[in-house]
This record gives sequence, C-alpha cells and structure tokens, in this order.
Amino acid sequence: MSKSLETPVLICGGGGAGLSLSIFLSARGIDNVLVERHATTSHLPKAHYYNQRTMEIFREHGIADTIYARGTPMEHMGCVVWMTSLWGDGPLDRKLLYKMDAFGGGKLEAAYTADSPTRSGNLPQLRMEPLLREFAEKSPRAKVLFSHELMRFTQDDNGVTSVVKNLDTGEEFEVRSQYLCGADRGRTINPALGIELQGPTNLVDMVSTHMTADFSPYIDDDSPLIRWFANPEGGSGWGSGVMVAMGPNAYDRHSKEWVFHFAFQPNDPDFNENDIVPRIRKLLRIPDLAIEVHKVSHWIVEAVLATKYRVGRCLILGDAAHRHPPTTGLGLNSGIQDAHNLAWKLAAVIKGEAGASLLDTYEQERRPVAARNTRWALMTFMNHVVTDAGFGLIPGAPPELNALQITTLLSDTDEGEWFRARMDEVVGTQRMEFQAHDMELGFRYEGDAVIGDGSAPPPRGSMGDVYTPTSRPGHRLPHAWVEKDGQRVSTHDLCGRGRFVLLTGSNDRAWREAARHAGERGRVPVDVISIGAGGTDVKDVDGTWARRREIGDDGAILVRPDVHVGYRAAQAPADPAAALDRALQQILGK
Repeated sequence: MSKSLETPVLICGGGGAGLSLSIFLSARGIDNVLVERHATTSHLPKAHYYNQRTMEIFREHGIADTIYARGTPMEHMGCVVWMTSLWGDGPLDRKLLYKMDAFGGGKLEAAYTADSPTRSGNLPQLRMEPLLREFAEKSPRAKVLFSHELMRFTQDDNGVTSVVKNLDTGEEFEVRSQYLCGADRGRTINPALGIELQGPTNLVDMVSTHMTADFSPYIDDDSPLIRWFANPEGGSGWGSGVMVAMGPNAYDRHSKEWVFHFAFQPNDPDFNENDIVPRIRKLLRIPDLAIEVHKVSHWIVEAVLATKYRVGRCLILGDAAHRHPPTTGLGLNSGIQDAHNLAWKLAAVIKGEAGASLLDTYEQERRPVAARNTRWALMTFMNHVVTDAGFGLIPGAPPELNALQITTLLSDTDEGEWFRARMDEVVGTQRMEFQAHDMELGFRYEGDAVIGDGSAPPPRGSMGDVYTPTSRPGHRLPHAWVEKDGQRVSTHDLCGRGRFVLLTGSNDRAWREAARHAGERGRVPVDVISIGAGGTDVKDVDGTWARRREIGDDGAILVRPDVHVGYRAAQAPADPAAALDRALQQILGK
C-alpha cells in the first residue's frame, strides 16, 4: 500500500449521522477522517423534518440558521391536511377533509416556543447532506473523503487498522485510528462484528417519486407541509398518496420540486412503475399535469434495532443502529442525536479526561431511546389505517360505497354531523405523529453517566404530545430565557460546547469552591454559573428558570457537555466538594 493515515476517529458513512459526527468531533477538538463510498451526498429527498432537539444541537454548532434560511419557513410547515384531490370539478373533488396543526404551528406555537430556544426545521436530505458536508469540510480537523470505501478492518487493544479504497483510482491504503464509527446503514461494520438489526421488517413498500411539476395554479393554501390525499375510489396502494414540497428556493405553491409517496404491500401485483405518473394525475385530478420525474425509489418500511452499539473500539450510529418508519420523523433525528451523544464521550476518552467505560454509556443511553422511537414510529405509521377509517373509507369496498361515505361526511345533515364528530375523534389520534412534543424533547437517559437523585420522572402523556420540563438527572436541561451581560440568552447557551457546567442559585460560594476542587482533581474544568436575582452571574428576569430549575438557592445542577443533566442537588449537601467530585468521577468512568 502506498500510504497510510493516522487519526483518532475513522467514520464510515457520509450521510446525515456520519457527517454530523464529524462536525461534532471537530468542534470538540478531535481530528477525524470520514470515508463515504458514494461520489456525492444523497440524490434522493429522503428525510426532511428536524425536531426542536435536533435544531438545538445544530444551533450550538452554528448550523441552525443556515437550515432555516435554506429550508421551509414556519408559515409553510405549521400544519398537515387531508384532501380528496388537488383539482377537478366533480362533486367530491377539491374537498378539505381535515386540517391538523403540526410541528409547532397554530395552537402549538405557545408550548413549542416556551420549551425550546429553537423552532422545528424542514430541509430535504438531498439539500441537508451537502450543507452538513460544507460544515464538516470547513474544519481543518476533518478529512472528508467521498468515493472512498472501507474494505476491511481489524481491531486490537490499542486501536483499529482499516483498509480504505479510493474508488476513483483503485488505490488502497491503511487508516490507523483509535476508534472506528459505523454510519453506513450497517453495510460494513455490523456484519464483521456480528451485530444484527432485529424487529419487524418488509412491512410496506414505499414508492417515492421525486419530480418537478408546477402546482401553483392548483394550490390556494400554502400553510401545509404535508398533503395527504384520500381518494374515494380506493383500490390497492393507488387510492391514497402523500405530497411534500422539496424546494429548493420556495416551499410553497411555487416549489419547483416535490416528492409523492405511494404505499404498497411488498410484491403487490397492482404496482407498475410505468403507472406512477398517470396515477398521480388521476389522484390529484389534474389530467394534463406536466411531470418531470427525477427518480423513483423504493424503500421498505421496517422498525429494527441493533443488538449492540459497541464492540471493542468499534461503535455504530444512525441507520446502522436503528431504522424507523417515516412517521414522526424520528429516524434521522435519532441518528443526529446519536452523533451528539457519542461525540462528547469520544472526545473525553481520547483527551484522557474520561475512562474508556464512558463509551459503554453511549449504548446505555441511546439504545433505549431508539427502541422507544422505533416502536412509536411503527405505531403512528400503522395509525394511518385508522385515519382512513375515520373518514369512513373502507379498504376493498366498491368505489360507490366509499364515495357515499365521503358525501355523507361533507353533507349538511344529521348523518354528516355524526360522521364529522367521528372523524374529529379518530383522525385526531394522528397528533401522535404531528404533535409529538414529548417524544421529541422528553426522552431521558439512564446508566452509569447519570447520577440519580431518587426522584421520579415527570408523567409522560400517552399521546406523546405533552412535554413537562424537568431538571431531573438524565433529562435534557430545561430551556428558559435569561439575561447575561445585558443580552437575552437561553439556559442552553450557558452550557454545552464541550464543557461541564454547574448551574447554581444565588447561594453559590460553596459550589464554586467545590467545582474548583473537583476540576483540579479530575483535570476536567467545571464552569459555575449562578442564575437568580441581583448578585448572580445571570439574571432570571421573568422567573421562568425559578419555576423550572427544581432546586433551592443553595442547590446545583451539573450539566454534561450534551446539555443533559448529569447530577442534581436540590439543596447543598454537607460536603459539596466531595459530592461533586464523586459525581464527576462516576460520569466520566474513572
């Protein structure tokens, strides 16, 4: 082999999770090499929704504003709708069946705004991945190599030796790394390590058509991010579909590109790819619509989870660790949050600030979250069968019967009132997908890197839509707007960025000494920030933090570098220095 590279971390896979890990490691001062076998980032729209927790992470790394600038404005993503068709002059054409606030829009705005310094974002993955690549390649700590494939690897007690092939030249070379991270959908690392993805698979064949079409003459409401079409004609997978604007420069009726999804049973005999364009025209009732198809892609809906996340010095994340149905948008969000959790732990171990056992907590924390997310996504995906029933549509029924059901639903009759009441009850359950505020922010970590305080977690709404802020260990730090040096900042702005931060009340003298002692002993700096009234570092101007902190004026909250609470003392213990030292030593695996 003609050359070799050495790096602390080798990342296999240049999708959303892999590129995010590169960015987050570089921000923590860790050199890394990323290899991706494809020549470019994805050509497919794929995922597009980024929840508030993901946007908080991107905000910390200076990426969120670019996503907002290039992506969908909030006024064009604050709801979803179900319609009979987009056009047509038949008695059941162009009928709005149901409209639901979504992703922090409409009636959700107050709660979403109160609970996070960010709003949700929307940018198709074919535009998101180039953006992440831009940010990854900006750092001199990252070497991003597309058209390079990981061929094989071996690991020993001190590191991993990998053979990488330049697919443009055919040249192979070695990369010696302390750690190898797999974010390539489990293609290379999982089989070599005996890691399996287990769970229900081969459930539905989703057929996605990425296309250019001019819908501006047919759309009169730009507020929906997603438009579902429920056609009374029914019939196999062609009877309903989903349409989403893909930009690039507009995400309203003037969007140049769109994606249209149909769902079929695998190997459905009614499916023929040549039927897609005429079927889209028929479903939308626009028979002469000019459609330029860029790509038709198939992807199998599954809800699978890796049996393990770490084997020695090899770790996996993103689609290599879990794959979700598309509903609730938890797939790519979970992958990016994997990278965020893993990056600070790898950095701490590589810098000698933590023991290698800290990496075991990556699986302890992220795998249960992914398990919950895959189950939730599967349930919300299957619930679309329930929403169809909420409109009165009956699978396999004659078109005349389904048309009668929709006619009755829209009628000014007693029966119409009954049908609409049923629709509100039944279709309203889909808020589990589109208003999943607690699923997005309320997850918690348990394991060796969290010091429990004996308190019970706050109740979680069974519909996933009611989030309760808490400073309980393992949870994401509550957001509150406070004032520092005359500037309005979030409590999240005080934390993160590779640091341990101790948030205290006004009675902070003992905690400052404790942090100094613990930092010197463990060689890990701990910043102390007091939040309260006069005499504190940061002013709690409107009292929101006082209501959310759940500690007294002499208590403290130790926030980990990922903005999750690692330790909490409601009041000062007898020996704050010893308590804080023990907490840091346990969190860091020393």
